[in-house]
Amino acid sequence: MSKSTEQKTTRNSTNKPKNKATEKKAHTFPVWGWGLIVIAVIVLGYLIIRSLDKKEPVVSNLPLEISVDEAANIDQKDWLILDVRESSEWEEAHIPYATLIPLGELTSRLTEIPKDKNIVVVCRSGKRSAVGRDLLLKSGFANVTSMAGGMSAWQTKGYPIVTGP
Repeated sequence: MSKSTEQKTTRNSTNKPKNKATEKKAHTFPVWGWGLIVIAVIVLGYLIIRSLDKKEPVVSNLPLEISVDEAANIDQKDWLILDVRESSEWEEAHIPYATLIPLGELTSRLTEIPKDKNIVVVCRSGKRSAVGRDLLLKSGFANVTSMAGGMSAWQTKGYPIVTGP
């Protein structure tokens, strides 16, 4: 073989891969790289869904709580008194023009509550009503407050009540 033919053969063999395994290895993306991509997509998707699901609580123009005396003197046309106690508590005594939606059902019954009225949330002592008030504010209701002292204070003051369903 001549020297120039030998050089061509050597040159050609260095340009071509030696076998198919070597060729595949050069073009394959590592498995751990795909794993990182999958994890990044999952985390990014979670963060996007979480950010879309966040609702900023509405800032009420009302104080967080009003007194029993203030609640007793509200105009029923502009206000809704929302009682968040249980049915058994409601039957013992409730405000005559109140609406009952137990706190445990409040989230699933938000569509029953008018958004165009001021809302006073009431319970037995004032603790559940504060939770209900905050839930309504976080759900986009404006002008929500709770009644300090609850039905216990209402009855102590001698304001009218209704018993039964």
